[in-house]
Amino acid sequence: MIVPMHELLQDAKRNHYGVAAPNVFNRETVEAAFQAGQELSAPVILDVHPVHGIYECAALAKFFEKKYPQVTVALNLDHGGTYEQAVQAIHAGFSSVMVDRSTLPFAENVAQVKEIVRIAHAVGVSVESELGHVGQGDEYAETRDSGLTRLEEADDFIRETGTDCLAVAVGTSHGVYKGTPKLEFELLSTLSKELPLPLVLHGGSGTGDDNLVKAIQCGIQKINLNTDLNEGGLARLKQVCEAGFCRQVQGSGGEMNTKRMNLQQTVQAAAEGWKDVLKYYIKLFGGENRA
Repeated sequence: MIVPMHELLQDAKRNHYGVAAPNVFNRETVEAAFQAGQELSAPVILDVHPVHGIYECAALAKFFEKKYPQVTVALNLDHGGTYEQAVQAIHAGFSSVMVDRSTLPFAENVAQVKEIVRIAHAVGVSVESELGHVGQGDEYAETRDSGLTRLEEADDFIRETGTDCLAVAVGTSHGVYKGTPKLEFELLSTLSKELPLPLVLHGGSGTGDDNLVKAIQCGIQKINLNTDLNEGGLARLKQVCEAGFCRQVQGSGGEMNTKRMNLQQTVQAAAEGWKDVLKYYIKLFGGENRA
């Protein structure tokens, strides 16, 4: 069942756990996310970047919503960079849109988020926005401190925009870190205590289990994941390749036979590796048995 994202995050805030938000981009990853939710009885947020196809991924999510009706998910546009992308996502059936205007001056960020909130809320769609700026891991030393979220701005931002949740910059980065991640837990705790709405952490991959668990304890409800999931899928694919694209299967008489995998089975093996990493993080975030 696809539901508004703010419903999942408000429950996570009340009950002190985190919801995993994997970036999905094709049939295999969308279904793997639904399967992970079903196997762990956990809510999942499907993050879709516009480059992977707004209408295509919406159609996949709606298909698997029918196949796995007991799974609770939110379908969220990740890093919507334009007005048109946000409107397309709402039209396509997304239950949430992220309006990323974090590189704009404060007043422009407020104005553009406020406009999307007005449209989205008219049709029951949640809005995620970002204040401060989460940069790229390969520029971590240069960008970590410059974009940290400031409480005094955040309070005004929430009041003026009406956003449903806020992505905060507290020391994480997107992609692979160049350097050791260092999170500002005191800042995060202050933001969580003073701000009334759920908080989002971008750049969950590579941040470290201890950091992520502590971030949830300090007030994070949604954690975005991409790089680590893809690495898990690639690692499983490498195993298949090193085995000569062969696998052991049990025959009808109980004997073990070696069979060569076809392309479909190979892709599915990579998806299973992707899913295993997602399930690990769902458990780490306390999301198991929360659906």
